[in-house]
Amino acid sequence: MDLVGGKWKAVILYHLKDTNKRYGELRKEMPGVTERTLSLQLKQLEEDGLISRQVFGKKPPVKVVYSLTEFGKSFSPVLHAIIGWGDQIAAQKGEFVNSL
Repeated sequence: MDLVGGKWKAVILYHLKDTNKRYGELRKEMPGVTERTLSLQLKQLEEDGLISRQVFGKKPPVKVVYSLTEFGKSFSPVLHAIIGWGDQIAAQKGEFVNSL
């Protein structure tokens, strides 16, 4: 849980599961997260080897792209199980809770 615990790490991994994203794209898809929190969570996920950060260009504005590493992709079955569980709860309660 140290690697993926907390409110936002699994959400970030969810948004990177199918495609690489730039910081701004992640920010738009997660309006409830502050810039500082997103930045810190991305840094921690990178340090833990779950995501990679590629920087293109040398002068500002540089292009930064985040993607899952092979280690990060190995979390996908767990992520899919969590999504399935959440969908089951939503179906039982008859509502979707959109906290992302």
